[in-house]
Amino acid sequence: MVMGEADVAVVRIAVARLAVVTVSLPLGAFLLCIYLSLRYNFDLSTATHCGVPNYLPSISSSIGEFVPQRYIWRIAIAVHSAPRFLLASMYHSFMNRVLPVDPFYKKAVRFTTLLNVVEIIALLCLSFVSSKENYDMHKFSFIVFMLCSELYMLITYLLLKDNRPRLTSPLERCALTKKRQLMMANLTSFIVALYFFYRHNKYCEPGMYSVFAFLEYVVVLTNMGFHMTAYYDFHHHELVVGQWKAPSS
Repeated sequence: MVMGEADVAVVRIAVARLAVVTVSLPLGAFLLCIYLSLRYNFDLSTATHCGVPNYLPSISSSIGEFVPQRYIWRIAIAVHSAPRFLLASMYHSFMNRVLPVDPFYKKAVRFTTLLNVVEIIALLCLSFVSSKENYDMHKFSFIVFMLCSELYMLITYLLLKDNRPRLTSPLERCALTKKRQLMMANLTSFIVALYFFYRHNKYCEPGMYSVFAFLEYVVVLTNMGFHMTAYYDFHHHELVVGQWKAPSS
């Protein structure tokens, strides 16, 4: 927001700091839920239909089946969603600035923004509707979340990579490098996680579900890291809430 002579800044928030807080909320809740599940609900959180030994709880079990984990996660996701929507709007403007003025890129930016917004909504839905409360709704929300998340990361990176010379600051170029690293780690972990999930359900081998759960953690953490690159893209930006005062006569 650009302040005029008759404007008075009521609140100034560094967007880089906002990005850190936005990611820290689900990150802290995620780690706390895993710890509490291991510490107090180990047997139940690691149990599977096979009955074979496992050592790590799945994410859905950790965040949705036990108290207080369920409420910790839901509160964190609810609070972090407002700045996530704000950052989605800021990225819409950022991409329009960086990419060429061309109908294809305009449509691509609108599509990536839609993916980002739907990802946030799907995350809210799968967080507030556990698999035990409504399995079909939780499953659908998870599929939508993963689809939008993977597509958003991939398309955003490809659009920026093809227009790297238009990135005007070293921090923006640093953000692009981190986007590539986190996207690759995320996609690789997700694909390998599907393999171990298949192995677990097909052969019921001890520990297979624990490997799947660990890869789930990597998928979630790299997703958070990808969104954390807003710290670099908007490092010198401020969110300003101003109060208009009419100039004195």
